[in-house]
Amino acid sequence: MENFNFERLFESGNTKAEEFLKGFNNIWEALPLISDFIKEYIKTLKNNPNYEEIAPDVFVAKTAKIAKTAFIAGPTVIGENTEVRHCAFIRGNAFVGENCVVGNSTELKNVIIFNNVQVPHYNYVGDSILGYRSHMGAGSITSNVKSDKTKVCVAYKNEKINTGLKKFGAILGDFVEVGCSSVLNPGTVIEKNCNIYPLSSVRGVVPQNCIFKNASQIVIKESR
Repeated sequence: MENFNFERLFESGNTKAEEFLKGFNNIWEALPLISDFIKEYIKTLKNNPNYEEIAPDVFVAKTAKIAKTAFIAGPTVIGENTEVRHCAFIRGNAFVGENCVVGNSTELKNVIIFNNVQVPHYNYVGDSILGYRSHMGAGSITSNVKSDKTKVCVAYKNEKINTGLKKFGAILGDFVEVGCSSVLNPGTVIEKNCNIYPLSSVRGVVPQNCIFKNASQIVIKESR
């Protein structure tokens, strides 16, 4: 069986969580351990002059901009030059990288966000990992629990990979663009350099360098 590991989905050097994530054959295996990782990482920040603890187990880079109306629960880390906008709701277990945007009314929960990621408008991102320079259009969300509450499987080619997880939203590789008002169903994996059309319902694996128009029309990008 093929593995969906760090090297397949991400380039090196774009998250402080890289060493942690490289320890898994399939990147979704990291999801239940995000909280433990963040708590250990926070220990390295307690004497770091570039960070401050603004609430219990909430460490924010001094160069970050946090709206007064944002809610942030711990454990959470917010990286350098990241902006958390009006009424953002960060429920904890969030590791947000550098130069990111967490937008108005966006909700985060149990996530790793690489550097330069934008979730800028009315997004829900739960039990998910978003790669470098990925972007979620306005109103796009990760659906992280199946309606029947059974374990999440990743549909790939003609098989279903049982993840053993009840909560698993989406994994986005580097440079993924998700169109407005799209739903990434539980167990979605979008590989590097993909574009998702607006209003899409996505599940399973979208191969790298593809455009997802609908479930029956996934086309390879033309080289320029």
